[in-house]
Amino acid sequence: MGPLDALWHIANFFGPAIGVGLIASALCKLIWWKDLRAIAFSGLALWAMAAGAVALVGGLVIFGRDGRMATYGLLMATTALALWWRGLRHLR
Repeated sequence: MGPLDALWHIANFFGPAIGVGLIASALCKLIWWKDLRAIAFSGLALWAMAAGAVALVGGLVIFGRDGRMATYGLLMATTALALWWRGLRHLR
């Protein structure tokens, strides 16, 4: 495998975490725009993407391969938890 192939493999592995993190952060900012006014979109997105990346790596380690449905469920759960922790936990 050449360096360009390795780059594509890594980009495709972390692609779902990046996509879900960006979309979920954008939806949070749209839905709770008054409450999240003080929190930057980049901060929300970075937390969500990092949590998703950790979930994907954890799924790879636990199951031994990429692409299991349980891993994608964990991706959704950790992304939601990260968004709640970063921006919404102070709401009552």
